[in-house]
Amino acid sequence: MIMPITDNRTYNIAASFIIVGFETLREVELFLFFLFSSMYVFIITAHFLIVTLVAVNRLLHKPMYILLANFSMLEILYTTVTVPKMLNALFTQHKEISLSSCLAQFYFLFSFGGVENCLLAVMAYDRYVAICRPLHYPILMSGKTSLKLALGAWVGGLLAPFPPTVWLSTLRFCFPNFIDHFFCDYAPLLKLSCEDTSKGEFVFMVISWSIILGCFLLIMISYTFIVIAVLKIQSIEGQKKAFITCASHLAVVSIFYGTIIFMYIRPTSHIRFTMDKVVSVFYCVVTPLINPIIYCLRNHEVKVAVLKTLLLLENMRLKQCRRFG
Repeated sequence: MIMPITDNRTYNIAASFIIVGFETLREVELFLFFLFSSMYVFIITAHFLIVTLVAVNRLLHKPMYILLANFSMLEILYTTVTVPKMLNALFTQHKEISLSSCLAQFYFLFSFGGVENCLLAVMAYDRYVAICRPLHYPILMSGKTSLKLALGAWVGGLLAPFPPTVWLSTLRFCFPNFIDHFFCDYAPLLKLSCEDTSKGEFVFMVISWSIILGCFLLIMISYTFIVIAVLKIQSIEGQKKAFITCASHLAVVSIFYGTIIFMYIRPTSHIRFTMDKVVSVFYCVVTPLINPIIYCLRNHEVKVAVLKTLLLLENMRLKQCRRFG
């Protein structure tokens, strides 16, 4: 769709975009479609199971697992913002997206990204209290407190990208209207603007740096106190047990921040997007894929909850068989 606008010059203004995605052979596109489809199904299933386990199993009604359930719900929403559109483009080769849909995708992607930063910081604080102040843990991290902290993370994350989104909605975007990415990211959108975007770019950088580096700093402070506290433990077995309780969260933090710091703690204009697509696959698909494995594979309480749930389902099945058999 084209709308002519006159402002000393005549612009052809784009009201929709073409998401370039992965420019490759058709056979490779179909391979990527089946690969990402399988990954997406696993992500949704695994995280939904975690949310369900925490909801129905009283053993997991603890602050750590309440935060984990929030994190899993977030991962479902986070991947759903980008992956279905990417899969549709790979399979049907229909790559057009309207301006309003593009802005909505941008807003929700960065909202959920902001929530993830905040939740990871809250989860680090939870580990800090559990290890450094264990006697005060029931008071400092009660069920109500963990819910309030989780709610604060959601509210903060949802509000943060609102100003950049409103500002983007006021811009005029010129042809050619090709977004060199597989979703509506900030830098590719700025590249299409007909106007000076330096001020908006600066505001976005300030918000990104504040959220990403702010939460990362809080996480590092928490783990600094944790390491100091663990090193004071006399027994090697006690130190090992303390570190194991933090290992899964620390692994997720390392993977997540390793990718988003590369992507967003830098100027957003005059950059190449080929490497960005690869890195974006990591935090949009790969990280949500491995997070449930990291959190649950070595977690004894989750394993016990899974076994109890499976036994409960099996008993229910046997009762149904006896009733109708």
